[in-house]
Amino acid sequence: MPDLKLYGCTETELIEGLLPGRVTEHRGPQYTVVTEHGEVTAALKGAFVYDAVIRADLPCVGDFVLLQYSGSGVSLITRLLPRRSKFSRVDFSGHGFAHIKANREQLVAANFDYVFILSSLNQDFNVNRIIRYLTQAWQSGGLPVVILTKADLAADTETALNAVRSAAPDVPVHAVSAHTGFGLDALDEYLQPGKTAVFLGMSGVGKSSLLNALMEREVMAVKAIREDDGRGRHTTTHRQLFMLPCGAMVIDTPGMRELGLFDADEGISAGFADVEELFSGCRFSDCGHQSEPGCAVLAALTDGALSRRRWERYLAQKRENRYADDRANYMTLKRERNKSIAIRSKQMKKGEKHFE
Repeated sequence: MPDLKLYGCTETELIEGLLPGRVTEHRGPQYTVVTEHGEVTAALKGAFVYDAVIRADLPCVGDFVLLQYSGSGVSLITRLLPRRSKFSRVDFSGHGFAHIKANREQLVAANFDYVFILSSLNQDFNVNRIIRYLTQAWQSGGLPVVILTKADLAADTETALNAVRSAAPDVPVHAVSAHTGFGLDALDEYLQPGKTAVFLGMSGVGKSSLLNALMEREVMAVKAIREDDGRGRHTTTHRQLFMLPCGAMVIDTPGMRELGLFDADEGISAGFADVEELFSGCRFSDCGHQSEPGCAVLAALTDGALSRRRWERYLAQKRENRYADDRANYMTLKRERNKSIAIRSKQMKKGEKHFE
């Protein structure tokens, strides 16, 4: 039977009659949870769903949970244990349980140590996109690591490596090839027993191929990418946790072209600490960094201490995060207004019936 400590479980506050486990797969209303009895099929207990205020209160892959165990049927998840890290993206789809507030936060994975941001060394290589993933990685509580895949197909890996290192100087960057095995040994320092890494990246970047290489067998199908733009179709259609032969775990996720920054102020500050450190050197505390005298940012741009490209990336992410916040607040107010109108309409109809 599985030892949950091997799955990273350190929770000691258990409740009599409830079985601890870790969510390894999530498909619609059905969960797969690994427990001391092995993998079990589970669903959310009705009271759990009713008490959830927002979608982020519901379990996702990587979560540790407590459940009412059933040896012959479907077990019921009754409690979500505290998370040490989580990766979210913004979502305005409104999908989910009808009575739960349609929330802008869509959880991708939880309780991981590292965020592996994958980008392939083909014509779709994009440093700006990597930086956006890095912002959310810093926000998540995990440590980001950039993995540049398909190194065997690249004529010049050093240029790409240097471009990422220049844009994110404090983040480790590795070039690998799942096909030849090149560079995979550099990942050993992260993939230690009991540690968890989450794979993030677009379709076609080689997440499935890298996972197969690390698993030392084929666990995910690999689809060809389009030759005209180097982009691929979704291979992973849901989130799933895999136990590697080395004892580390990987959470694989579907490719996400549009990441959508979510509540990313802290992540932006962590990813652009060198930029925000300049603000304290400005003459005025409310400096807009545009034309004010004594602006440390303008001085750094002039003497080359801060590159124009890095400053523009910082501004772009701040704008996107503000937009996400404003859009989320607008959607919340719109739902509340529609709900209020529906209640008033219902009351008016009741009044008309009473009058008749």
